[in-house]
Amino acid sequence: MSVKPLDLAFVSEAIASGLSRDLGEPDWLREERVSAARLVATLPAESNLLYTPYLDLRAARFGEITVYPRAGVAPDSEEELPDGVAAYLHVRENAIVARAVSPVARDAGIFIGTFEEALRDRPEALRAAIEGGVSLPADDAFGQVARAVATLGLLIHVPEGLSLEAPILIRWDLGTAGRGLVSRTVVSLGRGAQASILEVQGDADSREGEGAQSLWWGTSEVLLAEGASLSVAAEQDFDASTLAMVNRHARLGDGASLQLALASVGSRMHKSRIDNLLIGNGSSVHQVEIGFGSGDQIFDLTSYTRHVGRDTTGDLLSKGVFSDRARGFIKGLIDIQRSAVGTDSFLGEFGMLLNKKARSVTIPSLEIDQPDCKRAAHSSSVGPIDEGQIFYLQSRGLDRETARKFIVMGFLEPVVARIPLAESQDRLRDLLERKWPAPLPLAPAA
Repeated sequence: MSVKPLDLAFVSEAIASGLSRDLGEPDWLREERVSAARLVATLPAESNLLYTPYLDLRAARFGEITVYPRAGVAPDSEEELPDGVAAYLHVRENAIVARAVSPVARDAGIFIGTFEEALRDRPEALRAAIEGGVSLPADDAFGQVARAVATLGLLIHVPEGLSLEAPILIRWDLGTAGRGLVSRTVVSLGRGAQASILEVQGDADSREGEGAQSLWWGTSEVLLAEGASLSVAAEQDFDASTLAMVNRHARLGDGASLQLALASVGSRMHKSRIDNLLIGNGSSVHQVEIGFGSGDQIFDLTSYTRHVGRDTTGDLLSKGVFSDRARGFIKGLIDIQRSAVGTDSFLGEFGMLLNKKARSVTIPSLEIDQPDCKRAAHSSSVGPIDEGQIFYLQSRGLDRETARKFIVMGFLEPVVARIPLAESQDRLRDLLERKWPAPLPLAPAA
């Protein structure tokens, strides 16, 4: 069973080349775009034959969406940084409307800017991170779309040895009906650097042309040098008419570590692919991802973790909660290559169904070419809330509906607890609370 390539009016070699020319990009970056457009035209929309039965794009009306042709950039904001934040960047629709960096971070040499600014001020860092398509999976058409036609590119570069105690906050607000933003975010940490990033995605409260869908198509492309450590937390609460397509790809050097805590509750369709490439010896990734779907939402969560270096560690957990007619596809692969002696890797995928019309599948898998592993395991399940747990909580004085809610919120708490700001943790808990379905009316007494 094969899947046809993506048919997108806003992606072609001519469009990619013209966009690069309009932005004044160097030849190497123009070739990056054109090469990606060629791949989009030929790659199947789903390259993994195991997952092809679960690709469902019927809800996406790409033809009614016009992608923003160019992003705007406001001057650096003089506004105060939010409490506990080292740097702040706010993107609204197709423009950076605010940007602020703490004096400590600025003096230390951190860079947060567009690709255009990076080509002027940090060209080596940008080129090392993305040239040759190394920062996105070559077999994934969705990631190549962003590589080809992104109109907003961001580079976050943390120099060697710098440790940022407070997180970098990036806020994305969009939702204008019939419009879409294609973007790339590249994160590069030098040797021994440490940083954390919090992404908050939400609705811009602009639904002109009500009825048409809107689109956010983005990437997170991470390069961690030897001994670098990065924590990324993300909250997605887009409008119910928004399509969210995201690729997260990370390459880890010797002793580097990556922590991911990702939560998604909004959008009409949320399609996510995460690729972790553990190249360096002793590198590690700890990943937790949750989706909470209601109505007719679709959540498509896929992760690939490839162990290449010796003594690498992967701890990967994906959870979904689905009510009404929502659907969840949770898929993952651990690939342990012959060079990856001493790998310790676990993949867990779990779906919870709140009613009989909700649907979910979990497909964890292993490919092992190295027998000398500490651990290579996976686990999965899909089902309703455990009645035994409900009974236990009711025996402690809770009513049935409150017991069910407590169990679900506890099921999702591992992601909430990893969000770096207390205010953001509380906001995410509120979002999850609002997703809880209204209780069924009691049957009339006989």
